[in-house]
Amino acid sequence: MRAYLIALLLPLLSFADTRPRSPEYAKVQQRLCRGWNTWDTRSVTTHVLLPEGLAVRIGFQEKKRLYWESFLPTAFIGQMDPNAEQVFPGLHAFDGSYTTLTLTWKGQTFRVQSATENNDLVLLVTPLTPVTPDGPLPITAVFSIGFLWNQPGSVEKTRAGIEARSPNRKTSFFFDGADTTAFGAPVTGPYFAADLTQPVALSTGKPRSMAQVQAILGRQRAAYGLTNQQPIADAIQTVLGWDTIYDPEHQRVISPVSRNWSVGWGGYVLFDWDTFFAASLASVGDRDLAYADAIETLNESTPSGFVPNYARAGEYKSGDRSEPPVGAITVLGLYRKFHDQWFLRDTFPKLLAWNRWWAEHRDVQGYLVWGSDRHGPPEDIEDSARGTLQGSRLESGLDNSPMYDDAPFDKNTQRMMLADVGLMGMYVADCDALATIAAQLGRTAEAVEITGRASRYRARLATLWDEKTGMFLNKDLVTGQLSPRMSPTNFYPLLAKAATPQQAERMVREHLENPAEFGGEFVIPSIARTDPAYKDQDYWRGRIWGPMNYLVYLGLRNYDQPTARRELAGKSLNLFLKEWKKNGHVHENYNATLGDGDDVRSSDRFYHWGALLGLIYYMEQMDPAAPDITKP
Repeated sequence: MRAYLIALLLPLLSFADTRPRSPEYAKVQQRLCRGWNTWDTRSVTTHVLLPEGLAVRIGFQEKKRLYWESFLPTAFIGQMDPNAEQVFPGLHAFDGSYTTLTLTWKGQTFRVQSATENNDLVLLVTPLTPVTPDGPLPITAVFSIGFLWNQPGSVEKTRAGIEARSPNRKTSFFFDGADTTAFGAPVTGPYFAADLTQPVALSTGKPRSMAQVQAILGRQRAAYGLTNQQPIADAIQTVLGWDTIYDPEHQRVISPVSRNWSVGWGGYVLFDWDTFFAASLASVGDRDLAYADAIETLNESTPSGFVPNYARAGEYKSGDRSEPPVGAITVLGLYRKFHDQWFLRDTFPKLLAWNRWWAEHRDVQGYLVWGSDRHGPPEDIEDSARGTLQGSRLESGLDNSPMYDDAPFDKNTQRMMLADVGLMGMYVADCDALATIAAQLGRTAEAVEITGRASRYRARLATLWDEKTGMFLNKDLVTGQLSPRMSPTNFYPLLAKAATPQQAERMVREHLENPAEFGGEFVIPSIARTDPAYKDQDYWRGRIWGPMNYLVYLGLRNYDQPTARRELAGKSLNLFLKEWKKNGHVHENYNATLGDGDDVRSSDRFYHWGALLGLIYYMEQMDPAAPDITKP
């Protein structure tokens, strides 16, 4: 028995991750890190078996009648180059039991489907472009088999098919198609190949006919439909399914913002608030993934105690700056849904350290401000934003927001000298949620400590109310003047319950629903429509962002504003569906005038937090009368 267990663990032992895990969380990752799924961050057409790291990579070869051939080894969703492959993502079950996508490349289109049954994988590639005598030659599909991430194993071509051996398993691959030789394909291991004149199929475990493969796909497609009755839940699952990967460096399943970002950052990148929001999205259908995204974000905490702005492959992370504090409200929201006490125990220490860090390192004159510390670990040296005003802007998560165009910056303390309404609103909400968690865990002293901070900063936040404007406004801490520039973050005092009911009413009626500022068909612009920067429609300069809508929505749930809540939910959903139905895109941000995301190159086309626009509607439909997530 012991020898069997050692053999079973060998594939995972080739990577040494020293980060401690509670027994409960270790089981979460054990459940996640198994089976066939699109685990490889570098291609949505690669299917990998965990824990072995055994992969089937589907590549495509273009054939020419004369001298030139090209090969597509990997595929991504949302490529900006019009000559690159274009992927329309279809359904993707969290557990990989069913996936489908449509891929267009070199003028030809084909559908790629996968399903699992009894630990076996089946793949079906179907050409959708008719082959004509005077048209281009058919694309050749190449199914190459190998082991990823330097995992131990061997692969050989046999007369019956392909056979792969790992220390604890033998996997046989079989092909239903006119197997040919793709001489021009840059593939180094055994493969199957077939011209796409008709559907071709691969299966593991035993030979299967085309009809048998299609039957398995049909059953798993039907099973997927039974568990996803709400279309928006299906969309959220599809988004997270395609954006969830395996990180071999730390032996974990995580949901980075997109594959494009992850590849550009060496394999994965976890941004602070982005990945907390991924946890909330995952909670729609996968508790384990929701827990993993929250816990792994906290596990990136720096020695100083804060969750970094970014953490990327190779253990590189921002040692100078954090990002918006939405961790505790995320954790408490997950606990209220799934009720696992161990999850609170696992997350509380890091949440508490982070909460204390804000008060200790970002307090100026009793207000909270953004900052970027000049000191930091040596590996940060290449980060030119460290210790600068731009670094402080990056800590806000709103990289180029007009709110900070003229913000004063103290070079000695590396602090933006601007009392920030949005930061204080999120922080007080974080305190409220964390105090509730502390009480739930019986940590009475910490609960009293955190509640005291919440009260202190809520009182300071109240002083930023401007009666004339009917809004909470940022304050220049050098001149003492209030800033007239407004963004959705000016509504975040609703998260903190810092606004009186009368103030909340004014904020909603005079600003949120005002089409000249934040209302209208497409909501909520990241700067008021009356601001000169609105016309830029460049990143945080006027465009619509899912996280802003989501946080404003959570704030509205603290007040008797049912109409405003429903309108925000409905308009957010309509904006999300506009690109989702048309192109299968989930945008990082959207044009606030046109409602499009494809109008600029600075909006990733498959960035998971765009699905927060749908989550708002899902929450409203599921439980419109639910209390806010920070209440005991």
